[in-house]
Amino acid sequence: MLFTYIKKQVSSRKPVQHVLKSLCVLALLLLASSCHKIKQTKEIKLAHTLDMSHPVHEAMVFMADRVKEKSEGKLTIEIYPNAQLGTERECLELLQIGSVGMTKVSAAVMEGFSPNFKVLSLPYIFQNKEHYYQVLDGAVGQDLLQEGEKYWLHGLAFYDAGSRSFYSVKKPITEPKNLRGMKIRVQDSKTAIDMVQSFGGSATPVSWGELYTALQQGVVDGAENNAPSFYLSRHYEVAKYYTLNDHTMVPDVLLVSSEVWEQLNPQEKKWLQEAVEESVVVQRKLWKAAEEEALAAVKKAGVEIITPDKEEFSKLVEPMYEGYKSEPEVYELIQRIRAAENTTNTSNAQALK
Repeated sequence: MLFTYIKKQVSSRKPVQHVLKSLCVLALLLLASSCHKIKQTKEIKLAHTLDMSHPVHEAMVFMADRVKEKSEGKLTIEIYPNAQLGTERECLELLQIGSVGMTKVSAAVMEGFSPNFKVLSLPYIFQNKEHYYQVLDGAVGQDLLQEGEKYWLHGLAFYDAGSRSFYSVKKPITEPKNLRGMKIRVQDSKTAIDMVQSFGGSATPVSWGELYTALQQGVVDGAENNAPSFYLSRHYEVAKYYTLNDHTMVPDVLLVSSEVWEQLNPQEKKWLQEAVEESVVVQRKLWKAAEEEALAAVKKAGVEIITPDKEEFSKLVEPMYEGYKSEPEVYELIQRIRAAENTTNTSNAQALK
């Protein structure tokens, strides 16, 4: 079309100045049209620290695809995995200033920004997976997601991150007393540090990217994480004992920068929120399969899987709950989570009648 228009203008006997003027106007119209199209398309940067084979990454890829489908390309999400844009803490800081649009972090890291999130890191706060989902999908979960707004972090959803358990290099952990004197890597979370100390261990915060070397060189004697992370990180090559004590069920949190969220119109927010909710369902299925695959793989690689008496661990951390009486908001959340546990038990009892 453009070539035809130019040909007509040149072949006409109009003055050269008139032809050039017509071409300039056309160029400006094309540029304006191009800018209009660019303006209509929005891209959100999503940064996280996980491997691309991780079920949480796969769920976020699904979410990005669904956003693109729903919006017909008007809204897209570009994912930067493997800590390309920084650690989880750094990603949250980038979110606060709007330099990154979305991220996924552990609730344990989130407590450093929104203090009430620490309730989700308390050991043995969840009775089982059903209780865990009931809390995250219910009023407590929604209240925590909204709380991030105070810190320019808009919570979208929780992803399942399974149960965290101990793994060690030199000796198995069959009971709490085995942890005495052991240096255990934990996330940069006061709750996690207090928990390991309750068991008699020495809590040592180490970044996730440096942990393999720290285990290999004896900087730490062990660590704690869920089965897929233990497997995908290849920590099983160094740590040959995995103890399924399931001390915490700390979820991952999917967040969007409050600044970026406010720039989205109502329809764009709807597309994003719907895609997020669909990805949560997919992620939980992926996670269940990943846990089974990970345990089978590390066992095949020679890791000893230990199933201890969890009650021996849980009774040692009970005093931690009472310690939060000085923090009324957190203590109230503890009571609400435990009330949900009672509701779950009642529902199960009625279903058995």
